[in-house]
Amino acid sequence: MTTTAQKVSVIEKIGYSLGDLAANLIFQTLMTFLAFFYTDVYKIPPGTASAIIFTGGMLGACFNPFMGMIADRTMTRWGKFRPWILWTALPFGIIAMLAFSTPNFSPGGKIAYAFITYILLVITYSANNLPYASLSGVLTGDMAERNSISSYRFVAVMIAQFIVQSLLLPLVLILGNGDKTKGFENTIGLFAITGVIFFLITFLTTRERIVPKPEQKSSIREDLGDLVHNKPWIAMLILTIFIFITLSLKGGMYVYYFKNYLDGQALAKFLQDMGFNSFIAGLNSLLTGMGLHGFTWPEDAPTSGFSLFNAGGILMMILGITLSKPLADRFGKRDVFGTSLFLSALCLLIFYFFSPVAITAVFLAQLAHGFFYGISIPLLWAMIADVADYSEWKNNRRATAIIFSAMIFGLKAGLSIGGALVAGILATYGYNEQLAVQSADTVHGIQLSLSIYPTLTFFVSVACLFFYEINKAKEVEIQNDLTARRK
Repeated sequence: MTTTAQKVSVIEKIGYSLGDLAANLIFQTLMTFLAFFYTDVYKIPPGTASAIIFTGGMLGACFNPFMGMIADRTMTRWGKFRPWILWTALPFGIIAMLAFSTPNFSPGGKIAYAFITYILLVITYSANNLPYASLSGVLTGDMAERNSISSYRFVAVMIAQFIVQSLLLPLVLILGNGDKTKGFENTIGLFAITGVIFFLITFLTTRERIVPKPEQKSSIREDLGDLVHNKPWIAMLILTIFIFITLSLKGGMYVYYFKNYLDGQALAKFLQDMGFNSFIAGLNSLLTGMGLHGFTWPEDAPTSGFSLFNAGGILMMILGITLSKPLADRFGKRDVFGTSLFLSALCLLIFYFFSPVAITAVFLAQLAHGFFYGISIPLLWAMIADVADYSEWKNNRRATAIIFSAMIFGLKAGLSIGGALVAGILATYGYNEQLAVQSADTVHGIQLSLSIYPTLTFFVSVACLFFYEINKAKEVEIQNDLTARRK
Protein backbone atom coordinates (compact mmCIF):
# COMPACT_ATOMS: atom_id res chain seq x y z
CA MET A 1 0.00 0.00 0.00
CA THR A 2 1.47 3.32 -1.05
CA THR A 3 0.42 6.74 0.13
CA THR A 4 1.63 10.32 0.06
CA ALA A 5 0.96 13.31 2.32
CA GLN A 6 -2.26 12.84 4.21
CA LYS A 7 -3.37 16.50 4.40
CA VAL A 8 -6.08 17.58 1.97
CA SER A 9 -6.35 21.21 0.85
CA VAL A 10 -9.49 23.29 1.31
CA ILE A 11 -9.84 23.58 -2.49
CA GLU A 12 -9.82 19.79 -2.84
CA LYS A 13 -12.34 19.39 -0.01
CA ILE A 14 -14.67 21.89 -1.67
CA GLY A 15 -14.15 20.29 -5.07
CA TYR A 16 -14.93 16.87 -3.65
CA SER A 17 -18.03 18.15 -1.86
CA LEU A 18 -19.49 19.61 -5.07
CA GLY A 19 -19.90 16.05 -6.37
CA ASP A 20 -22.31 15.29 -3.53
CA LEU A 21 -24.15 18.55 -4.11
CA ALA A 22 -24.62 17.54 -7.74
CA ALA A 23 -25.82 14.01 -6.93
CA ASN A 24 -28.13 15.20 -4.16
CA LEU A 25 -30.00 17.64 -6.34
CA ILE A 26 -31.43 14.49 -7.95
CA PHE A 27 -31.22 12.10 -4.98
CA GLN A 28 -33.08 14.45 -2.62
CA THR A 29 -35.73 14.96 -5.30
CA LEU A 30 -36.19 11.19 -5.55
CA MET A 31 -36.37 10.80 -1.78
CA THR A 32 -38.81 13.66 -1.19
CA PHE A 33 -40.91 14.05 -4.33
CA LEU A 34 -40.85 10.88 -6.45
CA ALA A 35 -44.08 9.45 -5.01
CA PHE A 36 -45.72 12.89 -5.28
CA PHE A 37 -44.48 13.27 -8.87
CA TYR A 38 -45.84 9.87 -9.89
CA THR A 39 -49.22 10.22 -8.16
CA ASP A 40 -50.08 13.92 -8.42
CA VAL A 41 -48.18 15.02 -11.54
CA TYR A 42 -47.92 11.98 -13.85
CA LYS A 43 -51.21 10.57 -12.52
CA ILE A 44 -50.02 7.03 -11.82
CA PRO A 45 -52.17 5.23 -9.18
CA PRO A 46 -50.51 5.13 -5.71
CA GLY A 47 -50.35 1.31 -5.58
CA THR A 48 -48.68 1.15 -8.98
CA ALA A 49 -46.29 3.96 -8.05
CA SER A 50 -45.33 1.99 -4.94
CA ALA A 51 -44.53 -1.08 -7.04
CA ILE A 52 -42.44 0.96 -9.50
CA ILE A 53 -40.40 2.62 -6.75
CA PHE A 54 -39.78 -0.62 -4.86
CA THR A 55 -39.10 -2.95 -7.81
CA GLY A 56 -37.06 -0.47 -9.82
CA GLY A 57 -35.09 0.63 -6.79
CA MET A 58 -34.26 -2.90 -5.66
CA LEU A 59 -33.14 -3.91 -9.16
CA GLY A 60 -30.89 -0.87 -9.21
CA ALA A 61 -29.61 -1.68 -5.73
CA CYS A 62 -28.58 -5.18 -6.80
CA PHE A 63 -26.27 -3.58 -9.36
CA ASN A 64 -24.13 -2.05 -6.60
CA PRO A 65 -22.00 -5.08 -5.65
CA PHE A 66 -21.11 -5.60 -9.32
CA MET A 67 -20.25 -1.92 -9.62
CA GLY A 68 -18.07 -2.22 -6.53
CA MET A 69 -16.13 -5.13 -8.03
CA ILE A 70 -15.69 -3.21 -11.28
CA ALA A 71 -14.52 -0.02 -9.56
CA ASP A 72 -12.01 -1.85 -7.33
CA ARG A 73 -10.49 -3.40 -10.45
CA THR A 74 -10.44 -0.22 -12.53
CA MET A 75 -6.88 0.88 -13.37
CA THR A 76 -6.35 4.21 -15.16
CA ARG A 77 -3.87 7.05 -15.01
CA TRP A 78 -6.55 8.99 -13.10
CA GLY A 79 -6.96 6.28 -10.45
CA LYS A 80 -9.72 3.78 -9.68
CA PHE A 81 -12.66 5.99 -8.77
CA ARG A 82 -12.23 9.47 -10.26
CA PRO A 83 -12.73 8.28 -13.88
CA TRP A 84 -16.23 7.02 -13.11
CA ILE A 85 -17.28 10.48 -11.95
CA LEU A 86 -16.14 11.82 -15.34
CA TRP A 87 -17.65 9.03 -17.44
CA THR A 88 -21.10 9.11 -15.81
CA ALA A 89 -21.60 12.88 -15.41
CA LEU A 90 -23.43 13.53 -18.68
CA PRO A 91 -25.50 10.28 -18.78
CA PHE A 92 -26.64 10.94 -15.21
CA GLY A 93 -27.89 14.41 -16.15
CA ILE A 94 -29.70 13.22 -19.30
CA ILE A 95 -31.43 10.28 -17.61
CA ALA A 96 -32.52 12.46 -14.67
CA MET A 97 -34.30 14.79 -17.10
CA LEU A 98 -35.98 11.81 -18.80
CA ALA A 99 -37.14 10.35 -15.47
CA PHE A 100 -39.02 13.56 -14.61
CA SER A 101 -40.49 14.09 -18.06
CA THR A 102 -44.17 13.35 -18.66
CA PRO A 103 -44.75 12.08 -22.21
CA ASN A 104 -48.42 11.72 -23.05
CA PHE A 105 -48.64 7.93 -23.22
CA SER A 106 -51.53 5.62 -22.43
CA PRO A 107 -51.90 4.57 -18.76
CA GLY A 108 -49.89 1.41 -19.47
CA GLY A 109 -47.32 3.37 -21.43
CA LYS A 110 -46.87 5.81 -18.54
CA ILE A 111 -46.20 2.93 -16.16
CA ALA A 112 -43.65 1.35 -18.53
CA TYR A 113 -41.93 4.69 -19.14
CA ALA A 114 -41.73 5.51 -15.43
CA PHE A 115 -40.37 2.03 -14.61
CA ILE A 116 -37.69 2.02 -17.34
CA THR A 117 -36.45 5.56 -16.67
CA TYR A 118 -36.36 4.97 -12.92
CA ILE A 119 -34.27 1.80 -13.31
CA LEU A 120 -31.87 3.60 -15.65
CA LEU A 121 -31.58 6.49 -13.20
CA VAL A 122 -30.77 4.35 -10.14
CA ILE A 123 -28.24 2.27 -12.12
CA THR A 124 -26.51 5.41 -13.42
CA TYR A 125 -26.60 6.86 -9.92
CA SER A 126 -24.79 3.75 -8.66
CA ALA A 127 -22.15 3.95 -11.39
CA ASN A 128 -21.53 7.57 -10.39
CA ASN A 129 -22.06 7.71 -6.65
CA LEU A 130 -20.41 4.45 -5.59
CA PRO A 131 -17.00 5.47 -6.99
CA TYR A 132 -17.61 8.98 -5.61
CA ALA A 133 -18.26 7.63 -2.11
CA SER A 134 -15.32 5.23 -2.38
CA LEU A 135 -13.07 8.13 -3.31
CA SER A 136 -13.47 9.51 0.22
CA GLY A 137 -11.70 6.38 1.51
CA VAL A 138 -8.59 6.97 -0.62
CA LEU A 139 -8.22 10.76 -0.49
CA THR A 140 -6.40 10.34 2.83
CA GLY A 141 -5.69 7.77 5.53
CA ASP A 142 -5.82 10.39 8.29
CA MET A 143 -9.07 9.85 10.19
CA ALA A 144 -9.23 13.43 11.47
CA GLU A 145 -8.85 14.69 7.89
CA ARG A 146 -11.51 12.20 6.86
CA ASN A 147 -13.88 13.68 9.44
CA SER A 148 -13.12 17.13 7.99
CA ILE A 149 -13.79 15.96 4.43
CA SER A 150 -17.11 14.49 5.55
CA SER A 151 -18.08 17.79 7.17
CA TYR A 152 -17.36 19.72 3.95
CA ARG A 153 -19.18 17.10 1.94
CA PHE A 154 -22.32 17.19 4.01
CA VAL A 155 -22.54 20.94 4.15
CA ALA A 156 -22.81 20.61 0.36
CA VAL A 157 -25.45 17.90 0.82
CA MET A 158 -27.41 20.25 3.08
CA ILE A 159 -27.25 22.99 0.47
CA ALA A 160 -28.72 20.57 -2.09
CA GLN A 161 -31.31 19.43 0.43
CA PHE A 162 -32.22 23.06 1.16
CA ILE A 163 -32.66 23.77 -2.54
CA VAL A 164 -34.80 20.66 -3.10
CA GLN A 165 -36.90 20.55 0.04
CA SER A 166 -37.39 24.29 0.47
CA LEU A 167 -37.36 25.65 -3.07
CA LEU A 168 -38.30 22.83 -5.45
CA LEU A 169 -42.09 23.25 -5.25
CA PRO A 170 -41.89 27.03 -5.63
CA LEU A 171 -39.42 26.56 -8.52
CA VAL A 172 -41.78 24.06 -10.14
CA LEU A 173 -44.63 26.58 -10.04
CA ILE A 174 -42.43 29.51 -11.06
CA LEU A 175 -40.59 27.77 -13.93
CA GLY A 176 -43.79 26.13 -15.12
CA ASN A 177 -46.00 29.23 -14.84
CA GLY A 178 -48.25 27.28 -12.48
CA ASP A 179 -48.07 24.08 -14.58
CA LYS A 180 -46.47 21.41 -12.35
CA THR A 181 -45.80 19.12 -15.30
CA LYS A 182 -43.75 21.67 -17.21
CA GLY A 183 -42.30 23.01 -13.97
CA PHE A 184 -40.82 19.64 -12.96
CA GLU A 185 -39.23 19.21 -16.39
CA ASN A 186 -37.64 22.67 -16.32
CA THR A 187 -36.49 22.43 -12.72
CA ILE A 188 -34.85 19.02 -13.12
CA GLY A 189 -33.25 20.25 -16.34
CA LEU A 190 -31.67 23.10 -14.37
CA PHE A 191 -30.50 20.65 -11.68
CA ALA A 192 -29.03 18.30 -14.32
CA ILE A 193 -26.97 20.99 -16.06
CA THR A 194 -25.64 22.24 -12.72
CA GLY A 195 -24.82 18.68 -11.67
CA VAL A 196 -22.80 17.86 -14.77
CA ILE A 197 -20.65 20.96 -14.24
CA PHE A 198 -20.06 20.12 -10.57
CA PHE A 199 -19.11 16.51 -11.33
CA LEU A 200 -16.44 17.77 -13.74
CA ILE A 201 -15.07 20.08 -11.04
CA THR A 202 -14.89 17.14 -8.61
CA PHE A 203 -12.96 15.08 -11.13
CA LEU A 204 -10.48 17.89 -11.82
CA THR A 205 -9.77 18.91 -8.22
CA THR A 206 -9.40 15.59 -6.37
CA ARG A 207 -6.56 13.11 -6.06
CA GLU A 208 -6.32 9.47 -4.94
CA ARG A 209 -3.54 9.12 -2.35
CA ILE A 210 -4.07 5.60 -0.97
CA VAL A 211 -3.08 3.24 -3.78
CA PRO A 212 -2.83 -0.54 -3.25
CA LYS A 213 0.46 -2.10 -4.27
CA PRO A 214 0.24 -4.11 -7.52
CA GLU A 215 0.99 -7.36 -5.67
CA GLN A 216 -1.94 -6.79 -3.28
CA LYS A 217 -4.48 -8.38 -5.58
CA SER A 218 -7.45 -10.38 -4.42
CA SER A 219 -10.11 -12.46 -6.07
CA ILE A 220 -13.80 -11.62 -5.95
CA ARG A 221 -14.29 -14.65 -3.73
CA GLU A 222 -11.70 -13.31 -1.26
CA ASP A 223 -13.34 -9.86 -1.27
CA LEU A 224 -16.76 -11.36 -0.55
CA GLY A 225 -15.29 -13.59 2.15
CA ASP A 226 -13.76 -10.55 3.84
CA LEU A 227 -17.18 -8.88 3.89
CA VAL A 228 -18.99 -11.84 5.39
CA HIS A 229 -16.55 -11.98 8.31
CA ASN A 230 -16.53 -8.20 8.84
CA LYS A 231 -18.95 -7.61 11.72
CA PRO A 232 -18.76 -3.77 11.60
CA TRP A 233 -19.60 -3.93 7.87
CA ILE A 234 -22.69 -6.06 8.53
CA ALA A 235 -23.82 -3.65 11.26
CA MET A 236 -23.35 -0.65 8.96
CA LEU A 237 -25.21 -2.34 6.10
CA ILE A 238 -28.33 -2.96 8.21
CA LEU A 239 -28.03 0.46 9.82
CA THR A 240 -27.82 2.18 6.42
CA ILE A 241 -30.91 0.37 5.13
CA PHE A 242 -33.02 1.50 8.08
CA ILE A 243 -31.70 5.07 8.06
CA PHE A 244 -32.67 5.53 4.44
CA ILE A 245 -36.03 3.84 4.96
CA THR A 246 -36.62 6.50 7.59
CA LEU A 247 -35.39 9.42 5.49
CA SER A 248 -37.34 8.34 2.43
CA LEU A 249 -40.52 7.63 4.39
CA LYS A 250 -40.71 10.85 6.35
CA GLY A 251 -39.22 12.94 3.54
CA GLY A 252 -41.74 11.66 1.02
CA MET A 253 -44.67 12.13 3.41
CA TYR A 254 -43.96 15.74 4.43
CA VAL A 255 -45.66 17.20 1.38
CA TYR A 256 -48.83 15.20 2.13
CA TYR A 257 -48.62 16.21 5.81
CA PHE A 258 -48.74 19.89 4.94
CA LYS A 259 -51.33 19.43 2.24
CA ASN A 260 -53.72 17.15 4.13
CA TYR A 261 -53.02 17.15 7.91
CA LEU A 262 -52.09 20.64 9.08
CA ASP A 263 -54.87 23.21 9.25
CA GLY A 264 -54.52 25.63 6.33
CA GLN A 265 -55.91 28.66 8.17
CA ALA A 266 -53.67 28.10 11.20
CA LEU A 267 -50.69 27.68 8.88
CA ALA A 268 -51.53 30.89 7.00
CA LYS A 269 -51.84 32.79 10.30
CA PHE A 270 -48.49 31.41 11.48
CA LEU A 271 -46.78 32.57 8.29
CA GLN A 272 -48.37 36.01 8.62
CA ASP A 273 -47.56 36.41 12.31
CA MET A 274 -43.92 35.36 11.95
CA GLY A 275 -43.37 37.85 9.13
CA PHE A 276 -42.85 35.39 6.28
CA ASN A 277 -45.40 37.06 4.02
CA SER A 278 -43.89 40.46 4.81
CA PHE A 279 -40.46 39.07 3.89
CA ILE A 280 -41.71 37.93 0.46
CA ALA A 281 -43.42 41.30 -0.06
CA GLY A 282 -40.23 43.12 0.92
CA LEU A 283 -38.18 40.98 -1.47
CA ASN A 284 -40.61 41.84 -4.27
CA SER A 285 -40.36 45.54 -3.41
CA LEU A 286 -36.56 45.40 -3.45
CA LEU A 287 -36.42 43.66 -6.83
CA THR A 288 -38.96 45.92 -8.52
CA GLY A 289 -37.23 48.96 -7.03
CA MET A 290 -34.04 47.85 -8.79
CA GLY A 291 -35.96 47.63 -12.06
CA LEU A 292 -36.08 43.81 -11.98
CA HIS A 293 -39.05 41.49 -12.32
CA GLY A 294 -40.91 40.72 -9.10
CA PHE A 295 -40.23 37.44 -7.30
CA THR A 296 -43.28 35.22 -7.84
CA TRP A 297 -43.95 32.99 -4.81
CA PRO A 298 -46.77 30.44 -4.52
CA GLU A 299 -49.67 31.93 -2.58
CA ASP A 300 -51.06 28.78 -0.92
CA ALA A 301 -50.05 28.32 2.73
CA PRO A 302 -49.16 24.57 2.52
CA THR A 303 -46.50 25.17 -0.15
CA SER A 304 -45.00 28.15 1.66
CA GLY A 305 -45.20 26.40 5.03
CA PHE A 306 -43.63 23.21 3.65
CA SER A 307 -40.73 25.18 2.15
CA LEU A 308 -40.12 27.17 5.34
CA PHE A 309 -40.40 23.99 7.46
CA ASN A 310 -37.71 22.26 5.41
CA ALA A 311 -35.52 25.37 5.29
CA GLY A 312 -35.50 25.66 9.09
CA GLY A 313 -34.66 22.00 9.55
CA ILE A 314 -31.83 22.13 7.03
CA LEU A 315 -30.28 25.24 8.60
CA MET A 316 -30.28 23.42 11.95
CA MET A 317 -28.74 20.37 10.27
CA ILE A 318 -25.90 22.56 9.02
CA LEU A 319 -25.41 23.82 12.58
CA GLY A 320 -25.29 20.20 13.78
CA ILE A 321 -22.77 19.30 11.07
CA THR A 322 -20.40 22.01 12.31
CA LEU A 323 -20.32 20.27 15.71
CA SER A 324 -19.90 16.78 14.26
CA LYS A 325 -16.12 16.80 13.72
CA PRO A 326 -15.07 18.18 17.14
CA LEU A 327 -17.46 15.81 18.92
CA ALA A 328 -16.28 12.80 16.87
CA ASP A 329 -12.62 13.70 17.39
CA ARG A 330 -13.19 13.76 21.14
CA PHE A 331 -15.65 10.92 21.75
CA GLY A 332 -15.38 8.77 18.62
CA LYS A 333 -17.70 8.49 15.65
CA ARG A 334 -19.76 5.55 16.91
CA ASP A 335 -20.85 7.04 20.23
CA VAL A 336 -21.60 10.50 18.83
CA PHE A 337 -23.51 8.98 15.90
CA GLY A 338 -25.68 6.77 18.10
CA THR A 339 -26.51 9.49 20.62
CA SER A 340 -27.46 12.08 18.01
CA LEU A 341 -29.55 9.57 16.04
CA PHE A 342 -31.44 8.52 19.19
CA LEU A 343 -32.24 12.13 20.10
CA SER A 344 -33.37 12.94 16.56
CA ALA A 345 -35.71 9.92 16.68
CA LEU A 346 -37.34 11.26 19.85
CA CYS A 347 -37.99 14.53 18.04
CA LEU A 348 -39.89 12.60 15.35
CA LEU A 349 -41.91 10.70 17.93
CA ILE A 350 -43.49 13.84 19.37
CA PHE A 351 -45.02 14.69 15.99
CA TYR A 352 -47.68 12.09 16.82
CA PHE A 353 -49.02 14.27 19.63
CA PHE A 354 -49.40 17.51 17.64
CA SER A 355 -52.86 18.65 16.61
CA PRO A 356 -53.42 20.11 13.11
CA VAL A 357 -53.36 23.65 14.56
CA ALA A 358 -50.15 23.25 16.63
CA ILE A 359 -48.07 24.89 13.91
CA THR A 360 -45.47 26.46 16.18
CA ALA A 361 -44.81 23.15 17.95
CA VAL A 362 -44.44 21.38 14.59
CA PHE A 363 -41.80 23.86 13.46
CA LEU A 364 -39.90 23.76 16.78
CA ALA A 365 -39.80 19.94 16.69
CA GLN A 366 -38.43 20.09 13.15
CA LEU A 367 -35.67 22.48 14.25
CA ALA A 368 -34.65 20.16 17.10
CA HIS A 369 -34.78 17.10 14.85
CA GLY A 370 -32.66 18.85 12.23
CA PHE A 371 -30.00 19.82 14.78
CA PHE A 372 -29.56 16.35 16.31
CA TYR A 373 -29.74 14.53 12.99
CA GLY A 374 -27.25 16.99 11.49
CA ILE A 375 -24.59 15.84 13.96
CA SER A 376 -24.91 12.29 12.65
CA ILE A 377 -24.88 13.12 8.92
CA PRO A 378 -21.12 13.34 8.20
CA LEU A 379 -20.34 10.42 10.47
CA LEU A 380 -22.17 7.73 8.49
CA TRP A 381 -19.85 7.81 5.47
CA ALA A 382 -16.76 8.48 7.57
CA MET A 383 -17.61 5.33 9.56
CA ILE A 384 -17.96 3.33 6.33
CA ALA A 385 -14.51 4.55 5.26
CA ASP A 386 -13.27 3.35 8.68
CA VAL A 387 -14.81 -0.06 7.93
CA ALA A 388 -12.66 -0.20 4.76
CA ASP A 389 -9.62 0.54 6.94
CA TYR A 390 -10.75 -2.13 9.41
CA SER A 391 -10.96 -4.68 6.59
CA GLU A 392 -7.46 -3.79 5.38
CA TRP A 393 -6.16 -3.92 8.97
CA LYS A 394 -7.64 -7.40 9.52
CA ASN A 395 -6.92 -8.95 6.12
CA ASN A 396 -3.91 -7.05 4.69
CA ARG A 397 -5.97 -6.38 1.56
CA ARG A 398 -7.87 -3.22 0.65
CA ALA A 399 -11.12 -3.41 -1.31
CA THR A 400 -12.65 0.02 -0.81
CA ALA A 401 -15.37 0.07 -3.46
CA ILE A 402 -16.95 -3.29 -2.63
CA ILE A 403 -17.35 -2.17 1.00
CA PHE A 404 -18.92 1.09 -0.12
CA SER A 405 -21.04 -0.79 -2.66
CA ALA A 406 -22.80 -2.62 0.13
CA MET A 407 -23.59 0.69 1.79
CA ILE A 408 -24.87 2.16 -1.48
CA PHE A 409 -26.95 -1.02 -1.77
CA GLY A 410 -28.29 -0.28 1.70
CA LEU A 411 -29.00 3.30 0.68
CA LYS A 412 -30.83 2.19 -2.48
CA ALA A 413 -32.72 -0.55 -0.66
CA GLY A 414 -33.74 1.86 2.07
CA LEU A 415 -34.74 4.50 -0.47
CA SER A 416 -36.76 1.94 -2.42
CA ILE A 417 -38.49 0.48 0.62
CA GLY A 418 -39.16 3.91 2.15
CA GLY A 419 -40.39 5.38 -1.13
CA ALA A 420 -42.60 2.35 -1.73
CA LEU A 421 -43.91 2.67 1.81
CA VAL A 422 -44.99 6.26 1.12
CA ALA A 423 -47.07 5.25 -1.88
CA GLY A 424 -48.11 1.95 -0.25
CA ILE A 425 -49.28 3.59 2.98
CA LEU A 426 -51.23 6.16 0.99
CA ALA A 427 -52.90 3.38 -0.99
CA THR A 428 -53.59 1.33 2.17
CA TYR A 429 -55.21 4.28 3.92
CA GLY A 430 -57.30 5.20 0.86
CA TYR A 431 -55.51 8.26 -0.49
CA ASN A 432 -57.22 9.72 -3.58
CA GLU A 433 -55.37 12.50 -5.35
CA GLN A 434 -58.65 13.69 -6.91
CA LEU A 435 -60.17 14.63 -3.54
CA ALA A 436 -59.71 18.11 -2.09
CA VAL A 437 -60.20 16.69 1.43
CA GLN A 438 -58.92 13.22 2.33
CA SER A 439 -60.70 10.80 4.69
CA ALA A 440 -59.90 10.69 8.41
CA ASP A 441 -58.20 7.29 7.98
CA THR A 442 -55.94 8.67 5.24
CA VAL A 443 -54.98 11.67 7.34
CA HIS A 444 -54.21 9.40 10.31
CA GLY A 445 -51.97 7.24 8.11
CA ILE A 446 -50.06 10.35 7.05
CA GLN A 447 -49.66 11.36 10.71
CA LEU A 448 -48.30 7.92 11.66
CA SER A 449 -45.83 8.05 8.77
CA LEU A 450 -44.23 11.18 10.18
CA SER A 451 -44.01 10.04 13.78
CA ILE A 452 -44.38 6.44 14.95
CA TYR A 453 -43.12 4.62 11.86
CA PRO A 454 -39.87 6.61 11.31
CA THR A 455 -39.13 6.57 15.03
CA LEU A 456 -39.17 2.77 15.03
CA THR A 457 -36.87 2.49 12.01
CA PHE A 458 -34.41 5.00 13.51
CA PHE A 459 -34.35 2.97 16.74
CA VAL A 460 -33.39 -0.14 14.75
CA SER A 461 -30.44 1.81 13.32
CA VAL A 462 -29.32 2.81 16.80
CA ALA A 463 -29.52 -0.82 17.95
CA CYS A 464 -27.17 -1.87 15.12
CA LEU A 465 -24.38 0.19 16.67
CA PHE A 466 -24.11 -2.30 19.54
CA PHE A 467 -22.48 -4.63 16.97
CA TYR A 468 -20.14 -1.95 15.56
CA GLU A 469 -16.90 -2.43 17.47
CA ILE A 470 -14.86 0.48 16.05
CA ASN A 471 -14.93 2.86 19.01
CA LYS A 472 -12.54 5.77 19.60
CA ALA A 473 -9.71 3.56 20.93
CA LYS A 474 -10.04 1.13 18.01
CA GLU A 475 -9.98 4.03 15.51
CA VAL A 476 -6.61 5.18 16.87
CA GLU A 477 -5.18 1.65 16.91
CA ILE A 478 -6.20 0.97 13.30
CA GLN A 479 -4.89 4.30 12.03
CA ASN A 480 -1.51 3.89 13.74
CA ASP A 481 -1.05 0.30 12.53
CA LEU A 482 -2.00 1.11 8.94
CA THR A 483 0.23 4.19 8.87
CA ALA A 484 3.18 2.05 9.94
CA ARG A 485 2.39 -0.62 7.32
CA ARG A 486 2.00 1.89 4.47
CA LYS A 487 5.38 3.41 5.17
